[in-house]
Amino acid sequence: MGSRQAGTTIGTPVSSTLHRRRPVALLCALVVGGVIALLGSQAPATTRAEEPTLAAELAAHNAALSDEELVTPQAAISEVEARARLEQVATARAERQAAEDAAAAAAAAAAEAARPKVVAPVDGARLTSCFCMRWGTMHWGIDLAAPMLTPEYAVEDGVVLRAGAASGYGQAVYILGVSGDVTVYGHMEEIQVDAGDVVEAGEQIALLGSRGQSTGPHLHFEVHSGGMNGKRVDPVKWLRAQGADI
Repeated sequence: MGSRQAGTTIGTPVSSTLHRRRPVALLCALVVGGVIALLGSQAPATTRAEEPTLAAELAAHNAALSDEELVTPQAAISEVEARARLEQVATARAERQAAEDAAAAAAAAAAEAARPKVVAPVDGARLTSCFCMRWGTMHWGIDLAAPMLTPEYAVEDGVVLRAGAASGYGQAVYILGVSGDVTVYGHMEEIQVDAGDVVEAGEQIALLGSRGQSTGPHLHFEVHSGGMNGKRVDPVKWLRAQGADI
């Protein structure tokens, strides 16, 4: 009896001890594994959480560096230098304007030199009556026949003294020229100038017609030497003396 107790006492604690140790070891292993797994799962999360913050800080830093690189010292000049520069610009403009004015004046002078000073009163007209006796009376001008509405021109530079209805002429224009003489144009169909107008040689003043005492379309042209009441002279000779021919 004593030996069964001894056997029982000796065998039973070994089996019980093994059964008790296995759950404890397993529990420790599970605890350690869980801790390791927990640490492993938290570490990447912390890293991922920190990554956007680091990226934002790096971007801000780069932006700050770029702003610093773009900042340059303020450029400036003195008022004295600025005023001197303004004077240079004004001088250059004045010189350029003077050159342009000189060129324009030269061109105008050339055009004036080339412009005719005296022209025939009608282009292509036919002389049908002279400055001479006609039908027992003196014809104080010349008649230049041409188709109706043929343009008529001022024979020289001048100022229109009269323009409108005139006895015997139907309509007439009187021009005081730079020569000091007055030229007269009669029988026109239409007058295209007014008293006081300044005209140039060759400028159109009327359209040829047959108004007044006329037997057909023509221009009656006279020259009064020295003014309206001056001596009437032969228009053909006068024109030729001025460089124009009929």
